[in-house]
Amino acid sequence: MSNAITDIYSVLWPELRFLRRHWLSILATSLVSPVLYLVAFGYGLGNNLTVEGVSYIAFIIPGIVALTSMTVSFGGAAMKLNVDRLYYKSFDEFLMSPISHSSIVVGKALLGVVRGLLSCGAIIVMGVFISPQLIIDPLFLLSLLVSCLAFSFFGVFAALVVNSHQSMSTFNSLVMLPMTFLCGTFFALSQVPEAVRMVLYVLPLTQSSECIRAAALGEQFPWISLIALTVFGAIFYFASMYKLKKSSI
Repeated sequence: MSNAITDIYSVLWPELRFLRRHWLSILATSLVSPVLYLVAFGYGLGNNLTVEGVSYIAFIIPGIVALTSMTVSFGGAAMKLNVDRLYYKSFDEFLMSPISHSSIVVGKALLGVVRGLLSCGAIIVMGVFISPQLIIDPLFLLSLLVSCLAFSFFGVFAALVVNSHQSMSTFNSLVMLPMTFLCGTFFALSQVPEAVRMVLYVLPLTQSSECIRAAALGEQFPWISLIALTVFGAIFYFASMYKLKKSSI
């Protein structure tokens, strides 16, 4: 167990040093889109509107937190690994080292988790200031952590699968961008047809939005969604392990 922790820290440590030196610029760039969404949808469209019994601004803040956990955690894990693997070729050094594949996957994913929690923390501070009725409790924090982990593993898997920087951009456009707007981050899923709703519930961001919003608004917590999100994380982890082992043969 101690060896695994040491190996994970060995993978994560260089990334943490880079993050420590550039945390302010990384945080600022990661907050541009969430703040724009908050201003455009929350203030531009949300004046005097209510959704499911709460003000629209209070409704979308948890959705934006969930969205930020997806985009920042995914990007934090995927982009750096993609560049290291395809451009600098430095990722090959990990494959030749005595570090286990599981430690490599977890270490790379934890970078996305750290970045995701850092950015979401800033959004939460702004959100509580804007809408004081939001509840930040252990269920909220657990949902946020599981969400960051799941999307970080997703980012590791995507970075191991794509074979070029252009492919990563295409992946973002075809997979991540649709989830951004279709998974209940900006609207209630009860407003869409039943068939469409069933499709949207297959997507991990929908489960993340459901958990984080329910915890933040004091609603009945959807444990099934949290379990589904955990299952998504496990699937992405094992898929990353499979791809890593296959590429090492």
